[in-house]
Amino acid sequence: MSPLSYQSAGVDLELYDEAMSRLPAMMQRTHSPRVMPLVGGFAGLFQLNGAGKSYTNPVLVSGTDGVGTKLKVAQRCNIFNTVGIDLVAMCVNDCLCLGAEPLFFLDYLALGKDNPDLIAQLVEGVTAGCLQAQSALIGGETAIMPSVYAGEEFDLAGFCVGVVEKDQIVDGSRIQVGDQLVAIPSSGLHSNGYSLVRKIVFEHAKLEVGDYIDQLGQTVGEALLAPTRIYADVVAQALAEHRDAIRGIAHITGGGLADNTGRIMPAGCHAVVDRNLWEVPAIFTWLQSLGDVEREEMFRVFNMGVGLVFITDPATAPLLAEKLQGTLIGQVTPGDAGASYVN
Repeated sequence: MSPLSYQSAGVDLELYDEAMSRLPAMMQRTHSPRVMPLVGGFAGLFQLNGAGKSYTNPVLVSGTDGVGTKLKVAQRCNIFNTVGIDLVAMCVNDCLCLGAEPLFFLDYLALGKDNPDLIAQLVEGVTAGCLQAQSALIGGETAIMPSVYAGEEFDLAGFCVGVVEKDQIVDGSRIQVGDQLVAIPSSGLHSNGYSLVRKIVFEHAKLEVGDYIDQLGQTVGEALLAPTRIYADVVAQALAEHRDAIRGIAHITGGGLADNTGRIMPAGCHAVVDRNLWEVPAIFTWLQSLGDVEREEMFRVFNMGVGLVFITDPATAPLLAEKLQGTLIGQVTPGDAGASYVN
């Protein structure tokens, strides 16, 4: 009988080392001058001030998230270099809602077995997302757990840290009756509702990822793997030009427009969204028709074409919408804290 080893338990340290050797070069692409070198360190170092940045009374802002069952679509397509973008987007976009500058990102990857090519593709997507977010990937963890993840299964989680001056936090507390809602378009489904998406597309309609959908002008796989939009540049521009006028920012994820906009409304303020004021993208109408999903359920699960909402004073809203290629979709009215739809 051969002596037992880590490899016999399902973890190949040589393959693991090969995978890890590919990552530093990709991470380096995302580094700014504020990332402090630490060769062989056990953590990452990032300085708040430096390289033209200086904070007086900084508050750290953090966010964490995953990609959800969109990973199952990536596995069906055998394409893994885009879901890392989703991972960054889901974390960074939340931090942006506080008016924060994204500083750095950490990822956590768990697999059932060592796979250097898969790991490299996943981290390639994370670095691409970090570049879009202007956030440095300064560390992460890769765990091989054959008794937890079967076969080719894996999972991703991410952690973003940002910073904002204490007196410039955007938390919705300044929202008042009469303010306007400016919607910024999404890039598609983003990374929410994929349990329903997969049930509709693969179980109910029996479609395959390579099937071409005329209504969408692309294959099923292309439509479902479209990466989540990262709004770092949009928020940075808006705050640079209209910080005082921006009273709230909402990232539209699970729960849809009403839930995510309503959660930042202060007492006495109720956001009313007019669903006739923007055109719902074809991916959503296609899914609704394909699965015979009720309209209210669609708006409760998906972003329906709106990925981010600014709440601003009424004088600034039209200008902001024009500059950011957004749309005015509603206003803040007197009422219980929350949001609802008309039409």
